[in-house]
Amino acid sequence: MTGDAPVLETHALTKRYPSVTALDDLTLQVHAGITGVVGVNGAGKSTLIKVLLGLLPATSGRVHVLGMDPAVQARDIRALVGYMPEHDCLPADVSAADFVLHMATMSGLPRQASRERASDVLRHVGLDEERHRAMGGYSTGMKQRAKLAQALVHDPTLVFLDEPTSGLDPRARDDMLDLIARVHADFGISVVVTSHLLGELERTADRIVVLDSGRLLRASTTSDLTQSTGTVVVEVLGAGDGDRILGQALLDRGITAWPAGDDVEVRIERPEDLDAIRDVAVELDLGLVRLQERRHTLDEVFLPPPSSPAVASAPGGVAP
Repeated sequence: MTGDAPVLETHALTKRYPSVTALDDLTLQVHAGITGVVGVNGAGKSTLIKVLLGLLPATSGRVHVLGMDPAVQARDIRALVGYMPEHDCLPADVSAADFVLHMATMSGLPRQASRERASDVLRHVGLDEERHRAMGGYSTGMKQRAKLAQALVHDPTLVFLDEPTSGLDPRARDDMLDLIARVHADFGISVVVTSHLLGELERTADRIVVLDSGRLLRASTTSDLTQSTGTVVVEVLGAGDGDRILGQALLDRGITAWPAGDDVEVRIERPEDLDAIRDVAVELDLGLVRLQERRHTLDEVFLPPPSSPAVASAPGGVAP
């Protein structure tokens, strides 16, 4: 593979079962970095990973992972790729240290190298102190960390993480997302991570692939999908209804503004509109606390359009 070659690519990939088409004429390229694959349950995410690993045969189409065809080079691919499955697959009566050591040995590492690598990766995922406990007594978050450790133990070039935050509470989910970011930042391992939660991919992934019923809906960089809305959020301090007063003063100057909770959202159509916000705040003796560009979230990008474009007027003359 060359440095700019995709780590995986599919062309017209289709996977059919007797009663359902799991992947439907799917064509995409994924390059080095962290790529999020998002879709509801049944969108084809897990099926795609299994085809890429050579665990399931494609019905038709072409597939390459790290430049290799999983239909004929599955063993070679799996030697260079880590896989964290969605469902619990950990033996309850085995410690994480023994399990990850076994997985390292199975990947072909010598015994001593396997032991050292298992110790390093368990420390990396935060299981160093718990590594000798039987995994049946682990919390869900600890089990997910153990699954991540076994996916990384053979120092892969690419890892597939299938719903790695499934079943985790908000704090454990944040910790897992931080670990995923470090997998790429610290070790240079490319990551393909699936999820049905758009928000968590927004903070983690460089690129987003959206699947629906096995079809590609959209593929783009996260920054493109979360581009600026063309508005800023303004927070002020002052006597009385400072936000409402500011919004009305901006409207009087021909600048579109509307309430956003306790703040004001302002559409920026010219560079001088930003200066006007500052000047108006000074004239009204309002403390300018925050002036922040508002960007689309992934949830907004993929929401269906509203059924009616009508917008109600806001009290006090501040309207969108």
